[in-house]
Amino acid sequence: MFAASRNAEGQKSSTSPQVIDAPQPRPRPVRTPSPKPSRVGPALCRLVPFAAVLFLLLLLGLAIDATLGTYYQVEPEALAELETIGQLAADDIHAALRRGEPGAPASAVLGAARRHIFARGRSVMLTDREGQIVAAAPESAAHGSLAARLGGAPLAVLGEKAGAMHVSGPNGDVLASVRNLEGPFGQIAIVQPVEQAFAEWRASACRTVLLLLATSAMLGLLGFAFYTQARRAAQAESERARIRARMDAALDRGRCGLWDWNLATGRIHWSESMYELLGMPSRAEFLSFGEIRALLHPDDGDLVGIAEDLTAGRLETVDHAFRMRNANGAFVWLRARAQVIRDAGDGQPHLVGIAIDISEEKRLAERSAASDRRLRDAVETISAAFVLWDEHNRLVLCNSKFQRLHGLSDACVAAGATYAQVMAHSQPVVQESETVHDADGGGRVYEARLADGRWLQINERRTKDGGYVSVGADISDLKRHEQSLLEGERKLMATIADLRKSRQTLELQAQQLAELAERYLEQKAAAETANRAKSHFLANMSHELRTPLTHIIGFAEMMENQIFGEIGHARYLGYAGDIRKSGEYLRAVIGDVLEMSRLEAGVVDLSAREFDFAPALDRAISAFTASAEAKQVTLALDSSGSEKAYADPEAFDKILDTLLKNALKFTPHGGRVTLRGRCEAAGCEIVVEDSGCGMSAQEIEQACHPFEQTSPLMEDGMKGPGLGLSIARSLVELHGGRLQIESAPGLGARVRFTLPGPRHASAKKIALTTAA
Repeated sequence: MFAASRNAEGQKSSTSPQVIDAPQPRPRPVRTPSPKPSRVGPALCRLVPFAAVLFLLLLLGLAIDATLGTYYQVEPEALAELETIGQLAADDIHAALRRGEPGAPASAVLGAARRHIFARGRSVMLTDREGQIVAAAPESAAHGSLAARLGGAPLAVLGEKAGAMHVSGPNGDVLASVRNLEGPFGQIAIVQPVEQAFAEWRASACRTVLLLLATSAMLGLLGFAFYTQARRAAQAESERARIRARMDAALDRGRCGLWDWNLATGRIHWSESMYELLGMPSRAEFLSFGEIRALLHPDDGDLVGIAEDLTAGRLETVDHAFRMRNANGAFVWLRARAQVIRDAGDGQPHLVGIAIDISEEKRLAERSAASDRRLRDAVETISAAFVLWDEHNRLVLCNSKFQRLHGLSDACVAAGATYAQVMAHSQPVVQESETVHDADGGGRVYEARLADGRWLQINERRTKDGGYVSVGADISDLKRHEQSLLEGERKLMATIADLRKSRQTLELQAQQLAELAERYLEQKAAAETANRAKSHFLANMSHELRTPLTHIIGFAEMMENQIFGEIGHARYLGYAGDIRKSGEYLRAVIGDVLEMSRLEAGVVDLSAREFDFAPALDRAISAFTASAEAKQVTLALDSSGSEKAYADPEAFDKILDTLLKNALKFTPHGGRVTLRGRCEAAGCEIVVEDSGCGMSAQEIEQACHPFEQTSPLMEDGMKGPGLGLSIARSLVELHGGRLQIESAPGLGARVRFTLPGPRHASAKKIALTTAA
């Protein structure tokens, strides 16, 4: 890998360096003034922390702006998605109804909906035509009415015309969408808690916070590293300046000394620069071999052995580094380069050469070794595989990641090994590769897939000295993310196509709804016209019937009382009584019809005033005592309170008469009817209880509507027009009160109505109700 694409052009034949026995003397360099240190570095060191903080603040602002932007988009997007899902669920229900058998269970029909509709905490409820939930998923929501579950929101009434809405239900705030259904079911509702709708936003916000914290930590680490490196660079720069000053001084003064060693006599001559090099006073006489040996460091070689080899002719040149004690007692590193020359005069061998102060070089070498170790440690700690080749295609440096990637041992990656030698022991790991782009300077960037499925991005660059550096970074996560983005784009395009189809369906349904609304308004206007005609007809017919009934009742009373003489047979008197009773019953029925028509038309005027509460109850009981005794029904009165009621006395008596008449009518022989009344400052409460046949909930609902009667025929063969409770309820509501019925089959009935107490409150409610 890494260098697999390299050409043989980088491989050059290596040649052995030439050994120079005696280097030529260097010309004395001209000393130039040292350049002033640049002020850009310190300014940059001060600017970087402020730039990092500014970047963090900018990143924080962008993150907050993006998070808030997505927050305000969560609910509209969730509502739009919920509206689309509601339409999909309605389509699934319609399709299930068309495919299934008639009368299929609601849970089975609801089960035909697509599974993804129930994701993200959404629940689906299916109702009947009365708005009661008949099936739900999950099943814990399958009870009660849809309007109650939606907190009384208009969704249950308007359906899809209301769209998806944010409502407050009994279990908290939810997002809901309702669709009307055809067939035996009424509506389908899709409900999603607001907490579930914002779950993904919260997770995204947490990821943003974590990313921001990680970025802050990384910037802090980089800033610390920058500060540390800048400080080290400043220290190194200072050290290099001192070294440069010493080197300049050494070049200026020579920093070298001349040797002339007579191997035959052992006398040694030093130049003055050699004495200055060691800080010793110059001497005119020769130095002895013993004096030189005393100045040498004992660990830097045997001077006697070198002298013997030179004298015997086994050595012609010397290139030796050693330490020598200076005048201060410290050792100075010197490099002696010399060769044997025989004197032309006496023929004695002389070792002539130069000694250079290499103390600074030794110190620099130690620092260079330390820097090299730091560089190797830095290369080893990076997460990518790293390898460096020189201009001759020989290995300079690599880290353990490169070794593990190719399965190389430490012996195979020794410095100086050729590319061919290293790759000969490499295991093939790349299955496929593709070039991303060519880099400047003769390099390139390409991606390679390994045998274990990972992806590496390999960046190859040439160095300035003609070498090659390769860095392989693991981009497996990036590749997986790229694949997920492509898959998300495909799904998004499919969703857009589905939304386009749904929009066309919605436009068609909107047109159909507009037509239905127009027909509804027309039918409503026709119904209102028919209702007004009915009320007018009933008023006219009732008036036309009451006029002859008055004559019939009057003549029947005259015949019954035999005002103009005896009739004759006694049975005629009974017939006359029957005629009178039937006429009075018919007149009462006609009066109820007229009263109901006036109430429906809103032309009833109440004359409310204060009156005694207890006498009104007594009059009602007295009026029905005879009827109760004839039917052997116990009629009881239970009243309390001394306050005066505020109402229309005639309407109040009418309410009591109606309720007592109904109670006696449906109470069998030996039964009991109780009238309870309580009047206080807060208002009046009247209750009529009986032990009759009772009513079911459906019968109670029917009894409160005009002309509806579900009870059987009474003993007198009459069933009644079914207006009594409707009239009583309307009169109570005109007073600003409320009438309630509690009953069950076989357990009698309990009718309770209330009237407001204080006069000013009652008057205000009665005036508002009458005006309405």
